[in-house]
Amino acid sequence: MLERRELFPSVIELNFQSRRRLGCCVYLIHSGAEWMLLDIGYEDTVEELVNLIRQMDFSLANCRYLVASHADADHVQGMHRAKQLLPGCQLIAHAEAKKILESGDRIAAFAEIPAQGISIAMPEFSVDAVVKDGDHLQIGQCSLEVWDTPGHAAGQLAIRFGTLLFSGDNIFRDGCVGGIDAHHGSDIPAFIESLKRIRDSDVEWLLPSHGPAFRNDRGLLQSAIDRLDKYQHMADFGTCALDWPLLDEWEDELARGILPS
Repeated sequence: MLERRELFPSVIELNFQSRRRLGCCVYLIHSGAEWMLLDIGYEDTVEELVNLIRQMDFSLANCRYLVASHADADHVQGMHRAKQLLPGCQLIAHAEAKKILESGDRIAAFAEIPAQGISIAMPEFSVDAVVKDGDHLQIGQCSLEVWDTPGHAAGQLAIRFGTLLFSGDNIFRDGCVGGIDAHHGSDIPAFIESLKRIRDSDVEWLLPSHGPAFRNDRGLLQSAIDRLDKYQHMADFGTCALDWPLLDEWEDELARGILPS
């Protein structure tokens, strides 16, 4: 049996377990004989990850859930293959993520970005069950609370487990946030509300979908909130912005005939 390298009691992150970066963070939460996975990453690493799980002496038959934090290809492309290897589990997602995955919306899933020549194969999906804010997932004696945290993407979930929050692409240790893109369905006001919820919670540790876990630093969250608040009024963010104050200023200057100074 391979030694289990737990980040926290009952929590294993498979990149940390393997001591190398395989893709997005893939969290295995276990209690008693039961376990679940939060995200899985790309299809080409699925068999390696499942092998790693087997080597840690987890019964593949006891996987209850595969949970998609959201519908981005780098998080879920391997779900179809994982479901084949773990046939007893349920594939769980938010209703908005289910809509993206089952409709084959490659643009919303960030699988197709023509301007950058990105085209990622996405297998057909069938989501077994949807969850919403306030629902709970039971793994053995562990109860995990579902949070709806949209902003980066429609249908993004965070999962609370005691003082831990599996925080998705909301925020990372360096203060960066998940990509903001209109084609992706990003929503800056919703993003700000999700960050405020995390900031104001009594969660102690954030376990993001990319990069290392870190303490819930209210100052770091506030800095990100302040930055996104500015984004709402900047042309840089196109249709994701609420307005562009410069145009109002220009309209006033035109009406008053103000020359450049």
